Amino acid sequence: MPRTVWILVAARAVNRLGAFSLPFLTVLIGTEFGAGTTTAGLVSAGFGLATIPSRVAGGRLAGRIGRRRTIVLGLVGCALAQLGIAAAGSLAAVAVFAVLLGLSFELYEPPSQALIADAVGPADGVRAYGALNAALAVGGTGSGLIAAGLGRGDLRWLFVVDALTCLACALTLRLALPADGPRGQRGVPDDGHDVGNGGGNGDGGGPVRPWRDRGLWAMFASGTAFALVSLHIVMALPLTLARRGLEPADAGLLFTASAVTVVAAQPALGLRRLAALPDPAAMALGYALLAAGLAGYAAARTLPAFLAATAVLSVGEVLVLGRVLGVVVCLAPPGGTDRYLAAYGISWGVATVAAPVTATQLLERAGAGALWAGTAVLCLALAAAQPLVVGPLTKGLPVRPGAGAPAA
Repeated sequence: MPRTVWILVAARAVNRLGAFSLPFLTVLIGTEFGAGTTTAGLVSAGFGLATIPSRVAGGRLAGRIGRRRTIVLGLVGCALAQLGIAAAGSLAAVAVFAVLLGLSFELYEPPSQALIADAVGPADGVRAYGALNAALAVGGTGSGLIAAGLGRGDLRWLFVVDALTCLACALTLRLALPADGPRGQRGVPDDGHDVGNGGGNGDGGGPVRPWRDRGLWAMFASGTAFALVSLHIVMALPLTLARRGLEPADAGLLFTASAVTVVAAQPALGLRRLAALPDPAAMALGYALLAAGLAGYAAARTLPAFLAATAVLSVGEVLVLGRVLGVVVCLAPPGGTDRYLAAYGISWGVATVAAPVTATQLLERAGAGALWAGTAVLCLALAAAQPLVVGPLTKGLPVRPGAGAPAA
């Protein structure tokens, strides 16, 4: 794959090494400031609400000031906000810095995903996004172990180390990525691959209006539900462990197990029968595996049981994430990749607002078993919906080499 892709993959692995603090934000609020579960959920929801304008700004800034500048700005902003959380002396200060973290958190995603999409094209999209997911998993392996260690001491150190990895990632990309053109215009990196025009108008076409695309709306709805499931896992797993008499910091071990599973599952993506699955079938299979793993969480009472359930649902996430971004990229018109990815990514912002509230309220009112059983049912509904949602969108898209399905 092109050099630009490998640079982004390597930098994301470094960044992911420290990305273990957010799952423990609610725990920090409770243990350090004595706040209840509901209050902790509302603070996390404030972070999630702030990620929505952050994602939109990431797509727009990529076209105005350039993709590299936008990426570096987002990472440095995240580092400063997390250092603020670590140093905060009151619940109000934590809430303010959590919102500032949300405003910086999603600036990175649209320009980095668009750089990958433009560097490899639709035919190699699954392979490129698979490499990115594997890099995140490799970083996540160390991340979970660090969290399990530091989490037994002062939780504030989690945010300090996370901030340092953000700064390391920002420096790496500032030095290694091709420079932005004037006002973020089209540029060509030294590997000869076009990195796009940063969104805005299509090449010779009219303005890009992703929200007028019904196909994108369909992906957005499905993606919001998937993001809600993923964030339930991130935010509610430490609290679930505590309620079942286990150490909350052991969530770091589960996140490590998930990362190892993601890396181990990458070769399976190249198997002929799996690669040839149409996007709707592959994504439906992924959601079914997610449902099975979440049902395991509902029944688990020991750490080995949680580990087994984590392995199953992680394979499901690999199948879904390997396809979904490629479908969105193929929906975008020329020059509209940044804007389409930014619009789709708002689904994660919506879920980040909802997940802390839904997860904590379900835990408080119905218990951990009901939380995970309900999330499993949602995944089964998503599995059944994929042929109806994704199937019509992938008709007529380019075909991957060696596959009998539209490109993902």
